[in-house]
Amino acid sequence: MSEEGRLPAHLEVGGLLKLVQGLGGFGMVLQKGEYDAGSIVILTTHSGNNTRFWERMPQLDGSRRYTCTREQDVENPQEFDEYVARRQRQDPDCWFVELDGPDVERLIDSSSR
Repeated sequence: MSEEGRLPAHLEVGGLLKLVQGLGGFGMVLQKGEYDAGSIVILTTHSGNNTRFWERMPQLDGSRRYTCTREQDVENPQEFDEYVARRQRQDPDCWFVELDGPDVERLIDSSSR
């Protein structure tokens, strides 16, 4: 664990990918970030629908928990894709991970602790 008590980014990403496979889902790294200290963005989806963008945000108690900061608009999915691409260009040290499956959002709750 790092000085902050957080797992290195590559280990957290690897764990998320194994957990989603255990649920019968699929996960993949869309962009590799900084090996140990990179931040992680998670995209959750179910068969390409209801895609959400999750990132760690500061909480009142000083912790950092994953929070859904953007949702794909079914009427304009291209806008969401453009937003993700823009964020990837802005932060090359950030990991972008997609988790696809019926119950993948519960993995985010467990990885925030």
